[in-house]
Amino acid sequence: MFSLFKKDPAKKLQKSYEAKLEQAMHAQRKGDIESYSMITAEAEVIRQKINALENAKKA
Repeated sequence: MFSLFKKDPAKKLQKSYEAKLEQAMHAQRKGDIESYSMITAEAEVIRQKINALENAKKA
């Protein structure tokens, strides 16, 4: 009933995902490929959570 006032967890995860991708980009530009790959892997985990939430909404 009051879903209007609830925050969308997917939006919060999306911001986190975008921040991780930006961190990964900076690591890659600095030449730290190991950190780049680790941060990218973390971003992919967040992306999977976003997809799971979106699929739960559709179902």
